[in-house]
Amino acid sequence: MPPAVLDRNLFLKLAGCDWIRQRHSLLLIGPAGVGKSWLARALGHKAYREDFSVAYHRLPRLFATLALARGDGRYPKVLKALARTDLLILDDWGPEKLNDEQRRDLLEIIEDRYEKRSTIVTSQVPVDHWYDMIGNPTIADRLSGR
Repeated sequence: MPPAVLDRNLFLKLAGCDWIRQRHSLLLIGPAGVGKSWLARALGHKAYREDFSVAYHRLPRLFATLALARGDGRYPKVLKALARTDLLILDDWGPEKLNDEQRRDLLEIIEDRYEKRSTIVTSQVPVDHWYDMIGNPTIADRLSGR
């Protein structure tokens, strides 16, 4: 497989943060080691310098945090904080199949943010395999906007 090529003009356009002002989201998909996480954090850093609130979470650790928050009563507060953040970076999506709790968590996060705030998701898994990872076609349809 040929090495990934970064479209410099596209990256510079994204660094202008207009997509965040317009409440769009971004998927960074590709094999391990091509710099998806680095690009997501660079865009997050630029957004922060443009006075946007930014939060970065590795998705597996965020699911663990949400499970703990559910147990100690902080769950609504954590979800509210995620919903209010101008740019939420969800790094390292997949390839493990989500359990019921994780599916509900992801759905809550995405629905709270849809057309209200911007999200970057990085993944090694092609989008056409996400239905298998989500594991529930109804929720997968809702998450994919279908």
